[in-house]
Amino acid sequence: MIKKISKVLVANRGEIALRVMRSCRELGILSVAVYSDVDRTSMHVRYADQAIHIGPATSAESYLNMDKIINAAKLVKADAIHPGYGFLSENAEFSKRCEKEGIIFIGPTPEVIATMGDKITARQTMIKSGVPVVPGTKENLKDESTILKTVREIGLPVMIKASAGGGGKGMRMVDKEENILEGLRAAKSEAMASFGDDAVYIEKYISSPHHIEFQILGDKHGNVIHLCERECSVQRRHQKVVEETPSPLMTSELRAQMGEHAVAAAKAVNYHGAGTIEFLVDNDHNYYFLEMNTRLQVEHPITERVTGYDLVKQQILIAEGHELKMKQEDIFQFGHAIECRIYAEDTDNNFMPSPGVITHITEPMGLGVRTDGYVYEGYEIPIHYDPMISKLIIWAKTREEAIERMRRALFEYKITGVKTSIKYLEKIMDCPDFRKGTYDTHFIQNNEDFLLAPDEAKQSFEDLAIVTAFINYHNKLKSTQICPKSSLQSKWKEFGRRRGMFRASEN
Repeated sequence: MIKKISKVLVANRGEIALRVMRSCRELGILSVAVYSDVDRTSMHVRYADQAIHIGPATSAESYLNMDKIINAAKLVKADAIHPGYGFLSENAEFSKRCEKEGIIFIGPTPEVIATMGDKITARQTMIKSGVPVVPGTKENLKDESTILKTVREIGLPVMIKASAGGGGKGMRMVDKEENILEGLRAAKSEAMASFGDDAVYIEKYISSPHHIEFQILGDKHGNVIHLCERECSVQRRHQKVVEETPSPLMTSELRAQMGEHAVAAAKAVNYHGAGTIEFLVDNDHNYYFLEMNTRLQVEHPITERVTGYDLVKQQILIAEGHELKMKQEDIFQFGHAIECRIYAEDTDNNFMPSPGVITHITEPMGLGVRTDGYVYEGYEIPIHYDPMISKLIIWAKTREEAIERMRRALFEYKITGVKTSIKYLEKIMDCPDFRKGTYDTHFIQNNEDFLLAPDEAKQSFEDLAIVTAFINYHNKLKSTQICPKSSLQSKWKEFGRRRGMFRASEN
């Protein structure tokens, strides 16, 4: 049965909220923004058809507050809620609350989120469905003596991981026997602090892995397809920095095998919606299930660019009850795409967040360039949320051309007022290991000296640009303060009034 969606509340902020709203607009669906105190002037609030204030800056009192978001959806009579990624996107209880209130949750069922969100249960499910997993434990081990015995049986090195984990939290690599209990206690403590659950499991550590994920789509009629892979091995502290597709490691045979297992993994839990099956792959092309993300991924745009499918639109159509129109044989990749995540952070100061006012921004343009961002000149980046401010997505016919286009686009990307990771990303594009496509998840660690080496000429130029932009920004502020109020009115709007284009009520 088809349930038409006419209004979507986007339970998120920043660039992903804007991304979802753009697809809603193309589908003729109204969008509703929610915002905290510090997000009143955020671009997603200005873009949406409606906006609802949901509380203070802290996430627990705003974007993570289920009651406030559900009440906002009911207030504006929204048919559905899109959670984006992060915040409540993989919260089974939130999905259940939406279901109970008669609001369509644009994502999988609460049962699926719970099953795949618990890493131990997910491993057990994959084993039953024949998907290869990293050798390790199948249950939560609590007794330290049992854990010591298990680690010795698996063999060092091992990874201790939080069962409810994500984002690199509650994770420790142990390569010496005397460090086992220390690593275990640290992982459990961090897991409890981050997720309220200290359950952990143990996996054999794969020494030089590639992190490769498959994008899947499943409908409510039992159809599941994959939209090929993304290479996500450029990581810092288990957080992705650069992604690309196709993977330089991939062969057509390996893609077919991994794709079949990705589809089998999704079918094992009757998955519907967009999701990803993540694998670790060694240099001999042995691969193992890592986890499933039951939501849209940050890096989804590169898959959209090489396949031509809008994944947010697909999510909405699936949520309405439509059957997938495409078959697996319809899916192919055209060209090569790379995504760089742009963070407001000081890469020369241990990647510390760099909140503040954007005094100038020039975004790159041209053939094959897409920018998913949410900041603008004069916008103040808050300190309360993730420092990612945009994603730069590049497409070209070949990988070599895509790298050169990304280098050009990063050169054009100018932001002053705050520190950003743009120079660091330029270094990644210049790094021989990246350009050869031979990198694995140790890429940043192995190339740290190259990536953090200062570029004196470029630094001097950027320092001058920052000072110039700062002076210009304050001159603008000064002129704004001394101008009479009437002179601040928009010229085009004033022209419209003279031509009779606006109603009297708008004055």
